[in-house]
Amino acid sequence: MKLLLVEDDLTIARFIQNGFREDGFVVNHVSDGRDALAIAEQTPHDIAIIDLMLPGLDGLSLIRELRARGHSLPILILSARHSVDDRVSGLRSGSDDYLVKPFSFIELQARVQALLRRANPAATDASLRLADLELDRLGRSVQRAGQSIALQPREFALLEYLLQNPGRILSKTMILEQLWDYQFDPQTNVVDVLVCRLRSKIDKDFEPKLLHTIRGVGYVLRAD
Repeated sequence: MKLLLVEDDLTIARFIQNGFREDGFVVNHVSDGRDALAIAEQTPHDIAIIDLMLPGLDGLSLIRELRARGHSLPILILSARHSVDDRVSGLRSGSDDYLVKPFSFIELQARVQALLRRANPAATDASLRLADLELDRLGRSVQRAGQSIALQPREFALLEYLLQNPGRILSKTMILEQLWDYQFDPQTNVVDVLVCRLRSKIDKDFEPKLLHTIRGVGYVLRAD
């Protein structure tokens, strides 16, 4: 899942980034409204968290412009403005939810998950399965042949992406775009390293092998 975070308070932004990255999200953070608009045009996101008091382009104007340009992703406003009029204005601008600062991360997390479920119910099924490999999204757990497999957040996110696309070859570029933010260096070998780590956990001690390399093209999860 890709989250666009538009927040000019760097302390709050780091707090939110760390929390959602631990949940397996790719978090793209910007502090300027105009930069956020440019990134939204370049890279599709699953959800956005937007502050109202922003340099360049304020939050309400940013949301209106996103909607005017046809972006339908769920948007949650996160703001210190707490009056009823502020909340109504925020929702009328095109946002889907409004959370007042200071906030609990647990509540923010729950609201984001609720918005994602509403936006795409099929994409948030509790579990994904291929052959004897099963990933439980709610419990953040993985099993193969009944054996529990411990994965790091990025490994979990890669397996989730592969299980969402069984039999489909995913290129390194596709995986980079899905699991890392827009500033990540595309020349790095992190995809190869991550795939190798995941393969050692889900395939090394099991048959049949599920994670395959298509040389020069990418990777595919399939039960041959």
